[in-house]
Amino acid sequence: MYKNRLGHSLFDVAMPAALGSGVVTSLAISQGQHPAMAIGITAISTAFAVICHRFDLI
Repeated sequence: MYKNRLGHSLFDVAMPAALGSGVVTSLAISQGQHPAMAIGITAISTAFAVICHRFDLI
């Protein structure tokens, strides 16, 4: 019923995930977190979202 994945590429999944976590990264950097740590968290959360979508966990 919810298997409407026609036309979804890796880019279609990674971009919204990266943009969403990038907003949180910007907030963390503005609050004083080290930029490398914040970007690392963004990369990990984006990879997790892509893996979950790829293996149909979401």
